[in-house]
Amino acid sequence: MRESPPDRQDRDMSHYPPHAAPYPSGPARPAGPPPARERITVPLLVASVLCTGLMAGLFFAYDVSVMPGLAELDDAGYAAAMQRFNAAIDGSALFGLVFLAALALTAASAIVAFRRKRRAVALPLAVAAVCYLLVLVVTVAVNLPLNADLAALGDPASAQDLHAVIEDFKSVWVPVNVFRTLFCVLSLGALCAALLRHGRTESMMTPR
Repeated sequence: MRESPPDRQDRDMSHYPPHAAPYPSGPARPAGPPPARERITVPLLVASVLCTGLMAGLFFAYDVSVMPGLAELDDAGYAAAMQRFNAAIDGSALFGLVFLAALALTAASAIVAFRRKRRAVALPLAVAAVCYLLVLVVTVAVNLPLNADLAALGDPASAQDLHAVIEDFKSVWVPVNVFRTLFCVLSLGALCAALLRHGRTESMMTPR
């Protein structure tokens, strides 16, 4: 006996579970470029990591090479060398750009992450921004005034009470620079954690 079309259709659908449709239903996810805020997140994060890494490397180099090397000089040689280092850095537009951009880029990354409600990414970015802000505040409040006092000596060979001035300078500038290195490294670590979390979040949200 030949099956009727309704009977054949019922048999073909018998292998589907009850109440299940043979084909997925619902609107398809629209294709197209991601929003502007999504496109800018990764470049902001990468730029933040690079700028903060450069600053951490600069401070670390002073800790392990520049300051120990200067400590081997006499007071006049120490003062003259440090004056030249400070003048070179203060006159470098590239240093000023990287020094300020590290905080600006990190803060911008945190704002974008909070607005996108990516708390797992935004929280380490906020930590990174706070750590680097401490570095900036200490630099402006402590290191720059000390550098200015050293520059005000003029020619170290004719400066009065040079030994006392240099000892006071070393006793503050050196440990404060260690503080700057530590908090720059903490900021860099938080930025790397945010970048890794962002990558994991994006991979989970990408349709398969």
